[in-house]
Amino acid sequence: MLVFTHPACLEHDPGSDHPESPERLQAVIAVLREAFPAQLEWRDAPPAKLGELARVHARELIDDVLQVQTAPLRRLDLDTFTSPGSATAALHAAGAGVAAVDAVMLEENQRRAFCAVRPPGHHATADTAMGFCLFNNIAVAAAYARDQYGLERIAIVDFDVHHGNGTQAIFETEPKVAYYSTHQSGLFPYSGNMRERGVGNVCNILLPPGSDGFRFRNVWADDLLPQIDAFRPQLLFISAGFDAHMHDPQADLMLEAEDFHWLGKELAGIADRHASGRVVSMLEGGYDLQALRECSVAHVQALMAQPAGR
Repeated sequence: MLVFTHPACLEHDPGSDHPESPERLQAVIAVLREAFPAQLEWRDAPPAKLGELARVHARELIDDVLQVQTAPLRRLDLDTFTSPGSATAALHAAGAGVAAVDAVMLEENQRRAFCAVRPPGHHATADTAMGFCLFNNIAVAAAYARDQYGLERIAIVDFDVHHGNGTQAIFETEPKVAYYSTHQSGLFPYSGNMRERGVGNVCNILLPPGSDGFRFRNVWADDLLPQIDAFRPQLLFISAGFDAHMHDPQADLMLEAEDFHWLGKELAGIADRHASGRVVSMLEGGYDLQALRECSVAHVQALMAQPAGR
């Protein structure tokens, strides 16, 4: 299994008291290297190209994120900041997904990839950086896969505790890309209602505060996984946010690492049935460092557990 990351992703510094800290990515990289010393192939994430970003983002947003910055902090919205290293970090975070798509599509022995990058991306819309996100990394990758490889059925699965409003908004009129999400109700960004269906390619299920792994697994097993299976995706993307963990300070769900492992295995099985095993997973949220470590290991282990072949 491949892991794409880049040291530049550690240079995005939204402030010393900000929950989306460089220590998050440091924790993920360290624990994956320790847990899987020989099973992972590590690759540097290249920077995304302008044309790759422009498939899903307005030029005004791209220019704003990439402008040269000398001030220690620049505020984009209530909780989204940039530092002098943020532009380069954002380019490599988005480029990781593009490189991962090429790897799983072109390399015979590579069918799974995890992008250990930051800043996260699923809140960024076509023209707005928000919710800790600058570019929508997974949307950039999915649009690239659609156009570069002519794919007709791409699935994006998002189990971050917050709704991926940006991803949904970018693809809600694109029938080739289906978006499936569970997220906590009443939580930022206050979107993702079950009535939001796009062109029949969007499925959101809200989980009330306090929901545990039993409810989480039942929702996926009874509703979302059968829909994804029926869609028969040719490539499966995962917005892997681990802030639904019971110890995460940003939300109020009660999941454990084993729940993320279970869902990862189920998704890998769908990919094996319909997509020649091809999965590209991208790190999103997760703000308790120990929970983030445990969940990252569980998720990667689940993706490696299924046979990945043509």
